[in-house]
Amino acid sequence: MSAGVDDSPAVLGHQRDGRAGDRPPEAALLRQDLIDRASALANETFADRADHYDTSASFPAEDFDDLFRAGLHAVAVPQAYGGHGLGPFGDDVLSLWMITKSLAKADLSLARCWEGHANSMVLLANIADQEQQERWFEGVVQHGTRWVAWSGEPQARAPGQKQGFGTRVEMVDGGYLVDGTKVFTTSAGGADWAIILVNTAGPGGARHATGSVDGVLMLACDLSDPSVSFDASWWDPIGMRGTVSLLTRFDRTFIPQAQVIGYPGQYLKEGWQTCFTPHYAASFLGAAESAFEFTTDYLTCQKKGGDPFVQQHMGRIAINIETAQLWLSHVAGLWEARRYDEAKTAGIRARFLIDQLASDTVRRCIKACGARSLVRPSRLERIYRDLSFYVLHDNTDQVLATIGKTALGEIRDDSFFNK
Repeated sequence: MSAGVDDSPAVLGHQRDGRAGDRPPEAALLRQDLIDRASALANETFADRADHYDTSASFPAEDFDDLFRAGLHAVAVPQAYGGHGLGPFGDDVLSLWMITKSLAKADLSLARCWEGHANSMVLLANIADQEQQERWFEGVVQHGTRWVAWSGEPQARAPGQKQGFGTRVEMVDGGYLVDGTKVFTTSAGGADWAIILVNTAGPGGARHATGSVDGVLMLACDLSDPSVSFDASWWDPIGMRGTVSLLTRFDRTFIPQAQVIGYPGQYLKEGWQTCFTPHYAASFLGAAESAFEFTTDYLTCQKKGGDPFVQQHMGRIAINIETAQLWLSHVAGLWEARRYDEAKTAGIRARFLIDQLASDTVRRCIKACGARSLVRPSRLERIYRDLSFYVLHDNTDQVLATIGKTALGEIRDDSFFNK
């Protein structure tokens, strides 16, 4: 249930500047079939596993196996290599976001791991050279190889933190040596390959404070390399536990030149992060819709539908969800119409707004249901923890300030919302 909103690309296409209507009918049916497959798996299988992955803080490997068997693992791989070509620079990004939303309704942690994989496919499809694409996409399509992208190297230490984080990269004959640590490395121990963003200026990943943009490199790292190890002791968060975003250690890991993706600085110079900003919002929306469904069932069971205050909460929730869906459709329409500058700007606004709408939705669900809805095991309790944690992926205040800078014509950082 989605508060009266039809997720079908055919319906939402009316807000897409006409591009959706230009697709052959069979293409629209195929894309809807992909969404339906993901939704069925999420409802019938993934939702039942979510509590286990949450309590054990373990990677949703079985879910990824099922996605592969269902023909969904490679939806963001170009059609020329056996995928469906979904993504921001294709003809259909909304279907990709709707698949993500379906997964987030079952398990927000699963959706985050899936985002990392799908976004990596988008990067490879648009930046990797032909030899790299042929080699890596074959593994994804034929064998279900899992990918992820990592940047996280926070420079300021938190209170009580005893060690610093960060990597150093050294050019050597035939490639690069990477030494040091990254944190918030989503899918650590579950993914097979990672696109790691490092900086020749020193620790900081893509966010080095003073280093040149030209120092940012994207390197494809085979995570089975024995020089790569994971430290699970760092990861004990309140929510998003199933993302297993551990500390990853690189012990002079060699990355051959053949695994360097794109040119130095390309990720920031071309604003690639802006392609993925609204993808996070799709996950936020999935969590909100799941909370809405739980609350509807709970209130029906408790016979609280006649309470006028409950009715007001539910009315606002319905508006929140519909507004979020319309914003995602709007942003998708801009991408698909090749209006890229507008799409990037609108995507940042959608990310901020849907963060607010989803968070407000979950809070209202809790108020409508009462304290029992936060007693484990409760789907709403897990959604509350996961969403509260996940929306901190970016500094929401800085996201809003970036939107304000855009309105004022000021210099801004659309990728990571730095000051």
